[in-house]
Amino acid sequence: MPKPGALFRYRDDEDVKIMKKYLLEILMFSAYALFAASWVSGAMLTPDIQASFGEGGFTNATWGSLMITVAKIIGNLAAAVILMRIGAKHAFALAMLLIAAGGFGALAGDYNGWLLSRLAMGFGGALAIVYFSPIVLHYFDARERPVINGINAAAFNTGNLLALLSTGVLSVWLGSWQSVVVLYGVMVAALAVLWWLCAENFPLAGGAGNNGEDYGWRHGIREGFNWWLPLAYCGVLFCYIAVFSLFPLIDGFAVDSSHLSAVMIAAGMVGTAVGILITKRFPLRVPVLRYAGLALVFFAAMMLASENPYIAYAAAALAGFFMFLPMTALVTLPQELPGMTPARITITFAMFWSISYAIASVLIPVSGLLADISGEPAYAAYFAVACSASLFVFSFLLPESGKKSVTVETEGGAENATA
Repeated sequence: MPKPGALFRYRDDEDVKIMKKYLLEILMFSAYALFAASWVSGAMLTPDIQASFGEGGFTNATWGSLMITVAKIIGNLAAAVILMRIGAKHAFALAMLLIAAGGFGALAGDYNGWLLSRLAMGFGGALAIVYFSPIVLHYFDARERPVINGINAAAFNTGNLLALLSTGVLSVWLGSWQSVVVLYGVMVAALAVLWWLCAENFPLAGGAGNNGEDYGWRHGIREGFNWWLPLAYCGVLFCYIAVFSLFPLIDGFAVDSSHLSAVMIAAGMVGTAVGILITKRFPLRVPVLRYAGLALVFFAAMMLASENPYIAYAAAALAGFFMFLPMTALVTLPQELPGMTPARITITFAMFWSISYAIASVLIPVSGLLADISGEPAYAAYFAVACSASLFVFSFLLPESGKKSVTVETEGGAENATA
């Protein structure tokens, strides 16, 4: 017989565990959303930043975002090694502090100091996005993961939208660009303190197919799946970046290209929510990736080709919707593979983000070169849309992690099962 009150103590312990994992999720989401907000705000405030440091020119203006992009590629590759060395608690705390450094870089004495702070911030953001998956895999069960993965997939867009809506207001209210950027740094630093007080390290080792050894890079690079997954996503990432960086430079669309980003972000938030519902209700992952990828290409092409502004806006919204609808399934699929562990999923997503960003970073200048050679800037936009077909094409090489529901006849009637 259990002692009086033992059951209530157990329930209390369970309640504490549940509250703790959701608190950690809120901290992770908030940190990455603020990373995105700090990145976008910095880009929006570039003229003020350059004037403050006595810099000028378009090339110098691009260095801040370039530092972040380069740091994300390097940071994604380093994320697994750091996690194995210092554990999840310390690794994500480090990620948060590096993101915060991007805000405090506003206090730098010169432009080079500012750029170094952007480099640190990009490195922190790269670590954070890789650590989402092992932490979710550890704390949340299979039924909960689609919702949590979908929420995390919306973190960057949430921060992006926050920056678009608040940067101008904050700049006027606080009186300087430095105050706006430092505010983000202070908020992320506060999140880091809360994370340090609440988080804990957990086992990372293990994994099927590696004879009981710790799963490391030598295992990850030999798995074809770890290459096919980023190849499927890299074209979509490039198209997303192109909407913000290339499209506003191109005239001749039926609508103002600078409006496309806001339309696609808003529709993408809706697509993320629908993607969560589909991933929870529909057991298969690859068909979601395949047909959403095909719809993205179709509507993005219509967005560029249509001469009717209403059709172009509708197509832009649908392109944004289908760009983000498959993200929950994309992130959930690796977590469902047999023998998946926090160590293995860390390597998978370290490769995923680094390869995706590396390829996208190459495709951006290629699209510019295509526009220069052809003399037609719109070709860069069509090239970006064509590259987004990568999700459809490489979906045929991805394994299916979900299980199809079947009906099994029994003496008592029909029962649902999985196969």
